[in-house]
Amino acid sequence: MQDNKNFLGTEPVGKLLLKLSIPTVIAQLINMLYNIVDRIYIGHIPGEGSLALTGVGVCMPIIMIVSAFAALVSSGGAPRASICMGKQDNKSAENILGNCFILQIIISVILTAILLIWGRDLLLAFGASENTINYATDYMHIYAFGTLFVQLTLGMNAFITAQGFTTFSMVSVLIGAICNIVLDPVFIFVFHMGVRGAALATVISQAISTLWVVLFLCGKKTLLHLRKKHLHLEAKVVLPCIALGLAAFIMQSSESIVTVCFNSSLLRYGGDIAVGAMTILTSVMQFAMLPLQGIAQGAQPISSYNYGAKNADRVKKTFRLLLITCLSYSVLLWAAVQLVPRVFVSIFTADTSLIEFTAPMLKIYLGGLFLFGIQIACQMTFTSLGKAVNSIIVAVVRKFVLLIPLIYIMPHMISDSTTGVYMAEPIADITAVIFTSVLFTFQFKKALAEIQN
Repeated sequence: MQDNKNFLGTEPVGKLLLKLSIPTVIAQLINMLYNIVDRIYIGHIPGEGSLALTGVGVCMPIIMIVSAFAALVSSGGAPRASICMGKQDNKSAENILGNCFILQIIISVILTAILLIWGRDLLLAFGASENTINYATDYMHIYAFGTLFVQLTLGMNAFITAQGFTTFSMVSVLIGAICNIVLDPVFIFVFHMGVRGAALATVISQAISTLWVVLFLCGKKTLLHLRKKHLHLEAKVVLPCIALGLAAFIMQSSESIVTVCFNSSLLRYGGDIAVGAMTILTSVMQFAMLPLQGIAQGAQPISSYNYGAKNADRVKKTFRLLLITCLSYSVLLWAAVQLVPRVFVSIFTADTSLIEFTAPMLKIYLGGLFLFGIQIACQMTFTSLGKAVNSIIVAVVRKFVLLIPLIYIMPHMISDSTTGVYMAEPIADITAVIFTSVLFTFQFKKALAEIQN
């Protein structure tokens, strides 16, 4: 398919979306293993699994921030590169790639220094208790050294996907995930390294993925190449990328802020078991978010390329298929969670008391999931079309305008304060979907009119 450099503008949209989405969904599911395999193994450490799981869960806000910085660069740079390709301007697309590569290295160095110097203080601020802080710091001190690999793997892989090489981007994630699955039990149980072993396995696995991604972008099969002449920073190149990527950054980094708010409120009302339950709830949420993002990433090159080529009909058809697919998945997963919540919870812990507490909370926490496919389809399409302001608005409204205030309001609205904290999520989700749908209806028509005229 890639032998035809214009395949994004000529292949049937349904067939193309299927070809591009399947590898990106698989890649996201595999990427999910990076985040949850550690927790599955850690949660089953004899004698200390529950506290260790909670400690690693406290690290998640920081890990989300690291990933958010990768999205800041790649989620803005990759769509802009695709739009340039649609205009038959591969030179500009390669310049974007080179600038983003250097920017991510600079960001990685800064983040690594911050985590090594202030990691413990951040973990305490993010909800670690006296019982869990040692587990959290053991994990984070090792994970910090892998920041560069996380940035480059997530960031540069987006540029492989943006060209339509979704199978290669899937393989880059698959290589790291397999390494992580194999190394985790070796370091955790054979070498008795506990949470430090889980962190070390993750760092090594991400390093191997990074090597694969960089070699591909320097090789013969890619359409966009990492070239030495583009490895510098130009404000006119990186600033528009950052502006477009800001929505993805806000969406992911706000997950960190939201997690801190959840953890602090839950520690106050429910103690360590409520915080431990939140670790499991966010892990199950990834079963929803990552596949949906994978489907949207498969649609992104099609939407961006055809928007750049001013083919409004293909942009419109791509969105319709994306919306139907995302909504179908979110409804099916919501139904599964409501019917068998204990099955999902039991993946992460064997602790009976934690399972009994978490299962009913999972049904509440993901109560609005059935509509979330609409949110992802609209928000990712805004990004694909280069509509930075609209993407930022919908991200800010859901997290900062709705969810964070509700986390502190809901405990005072019902008798069980802990349950009230969890109820903030579905209320915010449903309200955000309504707002996003209205905004998208008007802005999408306006965007299509612009390229038709």
